[in-house]
Amino acid sequence: MRLSGFYLTFGEGIDEGANRRVHAQMRALLADPFPGVTDLIPGYANLYVEYDAERTSERAVRAWIRAHPPVGSGEGKRVEVPVVYDGPDLGELADWAGMDPEEVVRLHAGRGYRVFAVGFVPGFAFMAEVDRRIAKPRRPEPRREVPAHSVGIAGRQTGIYPLKSPGGWNLIGRTRVRVFDPHRDRPFLLEPGDRVRFLPEPGPVPAPPEPLELLPEEPERPVLRVLTPGLLDLAVDAGRFLAGRYGLARSGPADPYAAGVANRLVGNPPGAVLLEFNQRGPELLVLAPAVFAFAGFGLEVRKNGSPLPPWRSFSAAPGDVLTFPPGKRGVRGYLAVAGGLALRTFFQSASVDLRGRIGRPLREGDVLGLAAIRAVRPGRSFAPTYAPGHRVLLRIRPGPQAAPDALAALTEGVFEVTGADRMGVRLAGPAVPGGEVTSEAVPIGAVQVPPSGKPILLLVDRGTLGGYAKPALLSPADLSRAAQLRPGDRVRFVLDSAS
Repeated sequence: MRLSGFYLTFGEGIDEGANRRVHAQMRALLADPFPGVTDLIPGYANLYVEYDAERTSERAVRAWIRAHPPVGSGEGKRVEVPVVYDGPDLGELADWAGMDPEEVVRLHAGRGYRVFAVGFVPGFAFMAEVDRRIAKPRRPEPRREVPAHSVGIAGRQTGIYPLKSPGGWNLIGRTRVRVFDPHRDRPFLLEPGDRVRFLPEPGPVPAPPEPLELLPEEPERPVLRVLTPGLLDLAVDAGRFLAGRYGLARSGPADPYAAGVANRLVGNPPGAVLLEFNQRGPELLVLAPAVFAFAGFGLEVRKNGSPLPPWRSFSAAPGDVLTFPPGKRGVRGYLAVAGGLALRTFFQSASVDLRGRIGRPLREGDVLGLAAIRAVRPGRSFAPTYAPGHRVLLRIRPGPQAAPDALAALTEGVFEVTGADRMGVRLAGPAVPGGEVTSEAVPIGAVQVPPSGKPILLLVDRGTLGGYAKPALLSPADLSRAAQLRPGDRVRFVLDSAS
């Protein structure tokens, strides 16, 4: 898969008329999906169309769009949301506005809001417009952790954090209802086009939703038992497609190249469920004869204590123990078993989404079962086309907010990885011009630059919408290289000659 995409622009800024056209266009396209189109993500005034360039072309996708003009009015339901106005920023916002906190509450709850888009995390509704008198800009330094159900203001926008997450909005209260719960038949309380009124109402605030369990309690064909979990062991398939409009991350493998090779080595289709290990893998007891393959970097693979070559399939018998100690370079590897693993799905995917409370990491005692019986011979091998190093060259293309000074800063400097996870890679180095923009879709592989000037390279678990500049996009072919970066690695960017 080689992801690409483009924006359809219907206006600028917070424009209700433009937003109506955005959602009318999206509805028309969703009514007749096009092969190769992998997501449609609406923002305030534009619609991001993502497609797989290995299956189709931009020209063909644009022809499909022209054949499907916008339909409908874009109006949704009316929803009342009870709020306890006790947020940690309420007093500070009131001082900024020159009024009492009670007046801030009166102004915030005294008008209706349109849901312009849903994104960032599952169920986060971007709503507008806030009264100008209380439209305080985002905080200069985002919080690392915002509690679930928090109500915030960011300029003319207001929104609800459905789940615990980072965030820079001014927090003024908490909702008394869950706006997202993956256990409900209708997980999302708010959808684009809805009209929302906030009701001041003291009382208890619900706990965050429990993670949705994807592992079957008693698999039909048990093949592995977890004796000891690793650092972060996740079941993944190809990921969630055409779900970004709800704020659901793509998820799936952070390194799709290595995951795809692991599945091919045991004869599985590309999207078969397999396991992703991060830095240190689990100890697994084999329960039934099976053929496995391990591909990736950052970990070794051993059977009963003896090392096995990576990027090669192998057989294992009941009673064998597989372990995955840390390696020297890279951070992620994938274990596939012939027939794939059997898991439940959410929005047609078995991939774990940690921020979205969908699934969970493996833990001691978990039993994994086969999805199907597949007879294959062990011993197939593959030579990877790249290997991680402490110095990595990544290709980039101009992004939605490309500017000569930002691209120059990215390509002329050397950056050090200060942190990395499935959401993204944080980089330190020369300051890169960036800042805030009207919230819009964030492509996988975007190089996002907040006002601090420190770029973040976004990966598969990124928030689907964001309000920071994106001067560059990673070349799709280099996504797997980026997923293997670890703190201390050094990165140089070069403009992709194919852009």
